[in-house]
Amino acid sequence: MTAIARRHAAFRFPLPDTFSAFLARLALVVSGGGALPFRLVAFIALALGIAPSAASAATLDGAALSALWGIPFAGMLLSIALFPLVAPAFWHHHFGKIAAGWACALLAPFAVVFGAATAGATLVHALLEEYVPFIVLLAALYTVAGGICLHGQLRASPARNTALLALGAVLASVMGTTGAAMLLIRPLLRANAARPRVVHVVVFFIFLVANAGGALSPLGDPPLFLGFLNGVDFFWTTRHLALPTLFVCAVLLAAFYLLDAWRFRRDGVLGRALDHDKDPLDHEADDARAVALGPNRPGAQQAAGARLWLDGRINFVLLVAIVVLVLMSGIWKPGIEFEVAGTQVALQNLVRDLALVVVALLSLAVTPRSAREGNAFDWAPIKEVAKLFAGIFVTIAPVIMILRAGADGAFAPIVHLVTGADGEPIVPMLFWATGLLSSFLDNAPTYLVFFNLAGGDAASLMTTGAAALAAISAGAVFMGANSYIGNAPNFMVKAIAEARGIRMPSFFGYLGWSFGILLPVFALATWLFFSA
Repeated sequence: MTAIARRHAAFRFPLPDTFSAFLARLALVVSGGGALPFRLVAFIALALGIAPSAASAATLDGAALSALWGIPFAGMLLSIALFPLVAPAFWHHHFGKIAAGWACALLAPFAVVFGAATAGATLVHALLEEYVPFIVLLAALYTVAGGICLHGQLRASPARNTALLALGAVLASVMGTTGAAMLLIRPLLRANAARPRVVHVVVFFIFLVANAGGALSPLGDPPLFLGFLNGVDFFWTTRHLALPTLFVCAVLLAAFYLLDAWRFRRDGVLGRALDHDKDPLDHEADDARAVALGPNRPGAQQAAGARLWLDGRINFVLLVAIVVLVLMSGIWKPGIEFEVAGTQVALQNLVRDLALVVVALLSLAVTPRSAREGNAFDWAPIKEVAKLFAGIFVTIAPVIMILRAGADGAFAPIVHLVTGADGEPIVPMLFWATGLLSSFLDNAPTYLVFFNLAGGDAASLMTTGAAALAAISAGAVFMGANSYIGNAPNFMVKAIAEARGIRMPSFFGYLGWSFGILLPVFALATWLFFSA
């Protein structure tokens, strides 16, 4: 085989018995040990092991799918929305089983109607192409950012809180919304730990740091990274979304400052120091180590002359490594792919994901214990996100297939909504359709659907179709903040806040916040930037 042939070789891997066993074991992990979901998915895994070649060749046209295949996804969303309200204790102990149950509610009838091979190919694609890269990146950022701790006296005020949100919005386009959110959410929560009401702080943090701030580069948010992979220039979004992003962030920061100042006055803490050296989550462990380590303890040299000091600074290097790895996977194209049950896994993506695992392990190895103890670091938030999004990524698969079928699919009215009589896209409708679907579907595949609906050619979209591409990009990023499941970091920020004892709004309660605050801002942005 020549060198060129080797570079463009595609390696095919059917589903061996060991992989079938892996799928069955995965069901057990995701479900939290539930017997029924385990048996159902084990049956599918066994079927895949019997007919691996058929599974590899299986293809499915979204135009042939009924909208009824979206019921498991709708059930998944309703479970996230309603169970914490009507049965919180049951949900807390069994949300993994519920997520696995909805996944099986899709896969079992899918196997009956289209064959076990097709159901298996759909499952493998959802896991390898979408879920695994998603959760590996999220876990790496969670681990590395969780190893950076700001110790000392951090006093909250409306101005300082607003400045911290502004900093996070800027960092979101540099290190990604997930990285910026994981880096800053804990210092922000500690700064406001003595306040009786801080829900609005976390909500605006999700609006700004976990979403809108990431609109200026492909590193900022997964939808823009997909655009970069499909040929959109790296700095195109910086040039074309700078003004809309500046407007949205400025309005939200101003609204937050006014609300936070009012809440400070209402709670009677404005002007009173919030001394977080007494925060038990942050400093009890430090005090114990100070006695044992004396002047050699971390930060002892700074204690006399500075109030604040960073622990775990080595993790900033690892954050840069994560950014470089993500960027590398979009630039380096060796042309080598591995086929697993019909899903193509590119070498650069495999290298990226394995390297991200190594980075996370390095962070665990080199981070001082004081940093993670200061952050009250634990794995509960990432476990919750991993279990719930496993169910979301599996059940969303037929919904995305139908949307990709465009005017030939069951969701054709959505396509007609964004296309004029002349066949040209309607820019304001693209912004809102992309955005509203991104609110409840994952915003990355939603971006890709509307990118293809607008023509799918990056060269023309960046020039003659620039208005349409800007509307799609802004809608996917901005409106990912509309719900907890619109963008990856949203749910994790919620989980971290709840682990700190903050009673966050329910699914519908959060919609009240986002619709009441964000939709008017987006309406103004439409009039100013996306009206033509």
